[in-house]
Amino acid sequence: MQKEKIEKLASEKGNPCVTISMNTHRTSDGNQQDVVELRKLIKEAHEHVKNEFGQHEINNLLEKIDNLEQNIDVNHNLESVHIFLSDETTEIVKSLWPISKNVVSVTEYFVIKPLIKDFNRIEEYLILVLSQSGVRLLRVINDSIAGEIKGDEFPFAENPFFLTNPDKSKDGKQVDNMICEFFNQVDKAVLKIHHKTAMNVVVICTEKNWSSLLKVADKPSIYIGNFNINTNDSSSHSIAGEAWQIVSKLQEKGRVNAIQEMKDAAVKGLVITDLLDIFHAVQAGRGDLLITHDDYHQAVKMNGQNSFLQVDDVTQHGVIDDITSEIAWEVISKKGRAIFTNQEEFRSLGNIALKVRY
Repeated sequence: MQKEKIEKLASEKGNPCVTISMNTHRTSDGNQQDVVELRKLIKEAHEHVKNEFGQHEINNLLEKIDNLEQNIDVNHNLESVHIFLSDETTEIVKSLWPISKNVVSVTEYFVIKPLIKDFNRIEEYLILVLSQSGVRLLRVINDSIAGEIKGDEFPFAENPFFLTNPDKSKDGKQVDNMICEFFNQVDKAVLKIHHKTAMNVVVICTEKNWSSLLKVADKPSIYIGNFNINTNDSSSHSIAGEAWQIVSKLQEKGRVNAIQEMKDAAVKGLVITDLLDIFHAVQAGRGDLLITHDDYHQAVKMNGQNSFLQVDDVTQHGVIDDITSEIAWEVISKKGRAIFTNQEEFRSLGNIALKVRY
């Protein structure tokens, strides 16, 4: 999910903005269920817009809603789909992650929380296929290979630092030196790509080559893990799947570390847990780290520009279905971090907590 797309959706305000989010299936049998569910949600959205905003010029939007089904190819669904409709916007985003429940929102803003979750979960990184017979660099998004880097010295041919003198080839130390010189050149080429993309690297190689690479690396921290290729299954899907296991574990570790960071900040008096106080702090640019429980949603009705009342009835006119969506994006847009988690370790802090910068 591109940050620019979220930013565009987050900044739009209109009467009304329609958000439809629903879980989907990847199988043909499940696709038919998706069609039935989508029709139900389309009908709900149509009725909601007509009943609440009937006094406005909404014919164009109603037409968009009614024609929505033909714009979605259910045969290529992922785990969920998120639809954003207004007079100005038609955006359909398919996601790799399911949501807790299917919902329709009709309000002045789009509900972008699912996209923020995707933004945090989607990882672009590199796979370095490292061997003395040749070196490739692959660009990866989560568990799928998006392409191969060609140019900037990649791909490398076989190791040019082979020993031509048979007597010297018995010298293990000299062999290691030659290999390290080759890996040093590879590392410098990888580092150039890292400086351009900020992507970290998973390495496919033997344990010995992994150790040799880290010894010569100018910035070892960019190499976040390695595994040895299974010669019986070296398909792109298998390679990306193995690498994603490493990356996803690091993501989970990052969430655990963020919860601990929040707990440490709470001891220092730098954590806010009241929703309205969080809203004010974020508006002022004080939000450093926001953690929200996955299941927490709170509808509000604005009471002026800087205050709101929490409500239960999301069908009321002017209600924002989930203020945590707006708060999370405000944190991210001001260079903070926003994390959604269902880890029980966070429960001691409540449903939502903000670590402030000051």
